[in-house]
Amino acid sequence: MHASATHPIHDGTALVWLRRDLRLSDHAALHHALRHARRVALAFVFDPDILQPLLEQGAHVDRRLAFIHASLAEVDQALRHMGSSLLVEHGRAAECIPRLAARIQARAVYANRDYEPLAVQRDAEVAGLLAGLGLEFHAFCDHVMVDPLAIMTGKGRPYSVFTPYKNAWFKHVRDRDLADFAGLECTGLSKHILSFEQPPKLPALTAIGFDPAAALPPGLPTGSSGAQTLFADFLQRIDAYADARDYPAAKGPSYLSVHLRFGTISVRELAREAWRRMQAGSHGAAIWLSELVWRDFYVQILHHYPQVVAHAFKPEFDNLQWDDDPELFAAWCEGRTGYPLVDAAMRQLNATGYMHNRLRMVTASFLVKDLGLDWRRGERYFALKLNDFDLAANNGGWQWVASTGCDAQPYFRIFNPIAQSKKFDPEGRFIRRYVPELAGLPDACIHAPWQAQPLLLRQAGVRLGTDYPLPVVDHSRARERTLKRYAAVSRRDNPQA
Repeated sequence: MHASATHPIHDGTALVWLRRDLRLSDHAALHHALRHARRVALAFVFDPDILQPLLEQGAHVDRRLAFIHASLAEVDQALRHMGSSLLVEHGRAAECIPRLAARIQARAVYANRDYEPLAVQRDAEVAGLLAGLGLEFHAFCDHVMVDPLAIMTGKGRPYSVFTPYKNAWFKHVRDRDLADFAGLECTGLSKHILSFEQPPKLPALTAIGFDPAAALPPGLPTGSSGAQTLFADFLQRIDAYADARDYPAAKGPSYLSVHLRFGTISVRELAREAWRRMQAGSHGAAIWLSELVWRDFYVQILHHYPQVVAHAFKPEFDNLQWDDDPELFAAWCEGRTGYPLVDAAMRQLNATGYMHNRLRMVTASFLVKDLGLDWRRGERYFALKLNDFDLAANNGGWQWVASTGCDAQPYFRIFNPIAQSKKFDPEGRFIRRYVPELAGLPDACIHAPWQAQPLLLRQAGVRLGTDYPLPVVDHSRARERTLKRYAAVSRRDNPQA
């Protein structure tokens, strides 16, 4: 398996295997396939190795599958205008890709790299099977701006702290790293797309075991067209990003995370525009570009340290003694902890599959440092619910909050859910939207309703313990327990401390 832009043009067919890159523009694998093969076909595989765990968890209605399906339909429609179609299979990729390649008499398979451990294993298996058939497998950097192997310390080791990595990233990156891998729409090479007399149809979600009622939340457009709509809207607001991004009731973020997750837009395209605006003096664009660099950072952490999937990045923190309280975990999952901002965020996640980045930190901190529950439980819940779930970013974010990861938040810094609420949702606009039973409370009371005067509660129609729960824990006491929990591990691993 290798990436090369210099392998010779062959008089044959190439198969481009789409995975988390559901677009036809600025697409590295498609770009190289079009230039090194006479004919090109595109394929996608609904792999039960990925889907079956969802079905086993009862997720027969999955918003992400609905997003993928709609985005594939857009790709398929574009190919049909060229007399072709998307080849879609349902089965193990290790079986489907070699079989598809043989069926269309391809000489090579092109794909963009996926750095998750299971994906790396899958690709190695596919590459080996293709080699057994005498076929080549070419893989390219596309999901991130810079390949995880490209930026290393002076000692040849991967970076484990973000700021030095970011500084090295900016020194390393050149125009070529963010270059546009021109696709079908602008290369004039669409004539090389393999045509079919009877183009196969895109299978329905029911054909792969999922309920077609998997409704996407309003305001989440799909496919490349949807990504471009959101990007155009964000560019009108990007200068204000640095100030607006932390307020969940404000329209601050780009809302492109799910599109980056499934590659309906190129991260290079986003970075090129952010870089251009940063150089023109936009502080908001600079901060947003830094967020894209965080994404690269977490991918290279996962690539170099795959053990983080199940373990703390800092091994000593695997010794933390977590509580085991199913009732508290259920209260957190269902948004009934008695802390309005935490509950509003969890209810938003359950209802829409989206959660604001600031609130991901607040809710994660609450699970780990207020409830004393293992960060991996929360990580798995987010993985099940988030539309934009990305293993590298999700794991990195949870370990940062839990103070177990690289670049960890020091364990003695603990988010205060009330202070966070007052600072980032001061008027309670976000809380009122997702915790409507508190809507009648004054702004000053909505962040900690148990502290409100009984008269104000009666006037708002709120009966604590009935209409809305009392706090499941006391934050101050929970904070002290957390400090002792982490200090015990620190002392054990550093007796001199």
